[in-house]
Amino acid sequence: MRACWAAILMFLVSCSEPVEVSEHTLHYQQAKVLSNFELYDQNSNLVTEQALMGQWTLVFLGYTHCPDICPMTLAKLTNVYEQLKSFYPIDVWFISVDPKRDDVQKRKAYIDYFNGDFKALSNDHVQLFPLVRNMGLIYAINNSDSKDYYVDHSASVALINPSGALSAIFKAQFLPNEVPLINSDLIVEDFKIVASQYAE
Repeated sequence: MRACWAAILMFLVSCSEPVEVSEHTLHYQQAKVLSNFELYDQNSNLVTEQALMGQWTLVFLGYTHCPDICPMTLAKLTNVYEQLKSFYPIDVWFISVDPKRDDVQKRKAYIDYFNGDFKALSNDHVQLFPLVRNMGLIYAINNSDSKDYYVDHSASVALINPSGALSAIFKAQFLPNEVPLINSDLIVEDFKIVASQYAE
């Protein structure tokens, strides 16, 4: 009888432990508050930190001339969005870190190809650098004079909670001879875990 009670107690303890996200997700148990920022969307509307309030937001950095990571990641985020939008209030932000080339028209045409509900934002580097660093992401502009220069940027996706704070980073998977990309299925699974543990 004593062994039976011990088994029941261990079962209850194991049930009370929070479910862990996968190794490809960095979950901040104490969400990180973001500093103030100003961006402009694909319709030239000003977007500030207030726009993050009230819904989950997936944030990905990139640029419209990106040859592989950006279009492939946005396609994956479209899949994630379609799986989650019926159950959670959720937005997807594509932040261009190449404001020199990515004007409003280019950003709008680019994001409309993937999903017109997404936001395609940008601003000068004086606004972009602090925000990107604050979200735990990075980017670097090649100083080449060529018009076809590349921009190095994080392939990971940041998750902002409905209080406007950074809750998680979904890391890209680096496989031999392949472009680093996020895993859509893992993001959906880990998102649900993070969301279930969110408390305002």
